[in-house]
Amino acid sequence: MSTLDFSQLPGLSIFSLKGKSAIITGGTKGLGLAMAAGLASAGAHVLLVSRKASDGDEAAAEIAAQYGVKAMTFAADVVDQAGMEAMAKFAYEAFGSIDILINSAGINIRGAIDELSHADFTKVMDVNVTGTWLACRAVTPYMKEQKKGAIINLASTLGLVGLANRTPYTASKGAVVQMTRALALEFAPWNINVNAICPGPFLTEMNLPIADTEEGKKFVVGATALGRWGELKEIQGAAIFLASDAATYMVGSMVTVDGGWTAR
Repeated sequence: MSTLDFSQLPGLSIFSLKGKSAIITGGTKGLGLAMAAGLASAGAHVLLVSRKASDGDEAAAEIAAQYGVKAMTFAADVVDQAGMEAMAKFAYEAFGSIDILINSAGINIRGAIDELSHADFTKVMDVNVTGTWLACRAVTPYMKEQKKGAIINLASTLGLVGLANRTPYTASKGAVVQMTRALALEFAPWNINVNAICPGPFLTEMNLPIADTEEGKKFVVGATALGRWGELKEIQGAAIFLASDAATYMVGSMVTVDGGWTAR
């Protein structure tokens, strides 16, 4: 006989984010904006963060109008500790809580190692690794006080497997994978769930330069089981899931959304 009381199961309401609030760094474009819209569609208030807040003003207005939630922008550079702390303070004062953080801000500089500069490598590591760390650090006091929260880091399939001419990016995303695991263990006593999404080849602004190249066709799209780039909307389900009560037993997980790229 089942030990579950089916009359008490939440059904689809377990995915609801109604009344929750979310910060999304890199939230004014690409995957960050897609995830922000996805969370809003599930009921969450959202703060879109970028170096220029005005970049997302129109998108925030559209999100608020379409989903009936609060949607705002905030200007801050993820590599600036004071900026990240100001971001967290603003979100808490605006929403009354910080329930979700999505670290989507990231950059990629491609090239063979002997063609890249030290500055190239450092820039990618600063944004992708240090920026993620500083944003997590900034929300920590608020989530610990609440004794709950969800942090979703944007790693990559290239944090799990290698690809030539990507040393800065693969190193940075591998670091995000390990940071996610370490923070998951550190934050578990406060019911703060830390997980990562590992996107595969999505046709974002970052990937447009290689979209029509031989590399893009053969080593990216040609390597996926589905044989195509991912559409931005296809990242939303994973984000909603990890941000919701449906994922309360997921800690330190890497969720790949890659069209089967890493299945081969």
